[in-house]
Amino acid sequence: MKIYSKSDLNNYSLSLTYDDISLIPTEISRVKSRTEVNIKSSFLGSELAVPVLASPMDSVCGIDMARELNSLGCIGIVNRFDSSLKELFKDETSSDCIQAVSVSLTAEEELLEKIAEKKMLVCVDTANANNAHVLRKCEEIKKKYDVKVILGNVAGGTTLKNLVDAGADAVRIGIGGGSMCTTSIQTGIGIGQVSSLLDVYFTRAEQKLDIALIADGGIKSPGDVAKAISAGADVVMLGRMLAGTKETPGEVIKYNDQLWKKYRGSASFGVKMKSEFIEGEETMVPYKGPVKNVINAISDGLKSSMSYLNCESIDELRHKDRFALLSTSSYLERLPKK
Repeated sequence: MKIYSKSDLNNYSLSLTYDDISLIPTEISRVKSRTEVNIKSSFLGSELAVPVLASPMDSVCGIDMARELNSLGCIGIVNRFDSSLKELFKDETSSDCIQAVSVSLTAEEELLEKIAEKKMLVCVDTANANNAHVLRKCEEIKKKYDVKVILGNVAGGTTLKNLVDAGADAVRIGIGGGSMCTTSIQTGIGIGQVSSLLDVYFTRAEQKLDIALIADGGIKSPGDVAKAISAGADVVMLGRMLAGTKETPGEVIKYNDQLWKKYRGSASFGVKMKSEFIEGEETMVPYKGPVKNVINAISDGLKSSMSYLNCESIDELRHKDRFALLSTSSYLERLPKK
């Protein structure tokens, strides 16, 4: 069996997803127990207990989710469709637990001023960061306000320097890989999440660019979180893994004696509420209870992965460079059988 490095995977002839690769322990681990592993990291000046951001989707991250994730040592980016944002900023103390807010290209200056006053992260929430209007908006924000700006999304690193030159502090990597995203089907755009991440990772290194990398989309399990970080991500952004939890916006629905919550893409009809071009789906996901349970599971899985790989810190995991490529049968073999 061939063992692949990041460079090998980046130069592979096919586009790769998380299901196509696996991490390989190739050395004796000095880690006795996963409790010895430290997964703390920093992201744009914030210290994280777990390297997780919540996607700014209207069915994933509202104010309640952002506050709870903050208490768990993660970051929730409040979605730009949240109508309570303006009311939130009227109370000088109520917004103290919010670390990040997403905005559109037409965001009001009053909102941006409030975000800047609170020293929050700004996420310019668009589907395509490779757009002159997006870059211009980033330049305007950075020129007027002392804030950190997240741009996205990109499928590769060819335009990364343009984003950095516009003032972007972090980039969301991945187009078409989200479970509720139909962009690739509707437009033919996008590549596998691992290939997207690696391309941006090597571009950043080769051009010596100062920008944080967010793996956004396609992450279904704690194992995928470990793969993303080992492939070069600074943090991961989650949608479906957090969907259906107590803190997500929306009501719990009982159907067929089971509890559910809505989950939908940001470009779905339910968000747009008009019959224009739709690039997102809507569905129901089983109710999962408190988001704390999901974050704890991610933390445990990530620590366990690192103990196998002889990593005591997230930084060590980022430098691991041993992967296997999985055949379809090899991938299926490792799935639990019921």
